[in-house]
Amino acid sequence: MGKRKSTRPKPPSKKAMKLDKCFTCPFCNHPGTVECDMDRKHMIGQAFCYICKESYSTIINRLSEPIDVYHEWIDECERVNNFEA
Repeated sequence: MGKRKSTRPKPPSKKAMKLDKCFTCPFCNHPGTVECDMDRKHMIGQAFCYICKESYSTIINRLSEPIDVYHEWIDECERVNNFEA
């Protein structure tokens, strides 16, 4: 004879955290004005600010997300600022 199955409820599944899609501009410091476009056909990611019209584009891969493009922009700004100093 087989054992009866447990009637315990299954634990709730964990929800994945959603990443931001709007960011703060590194030049004008307005929150939520930088958005990223991902052109997966041409493998180009572009971040741009609606207020000061600054933009940045980079090469992406299939795993890239908008936050990756934004952080590459921030890293590039820091690299340029450290080079000038």
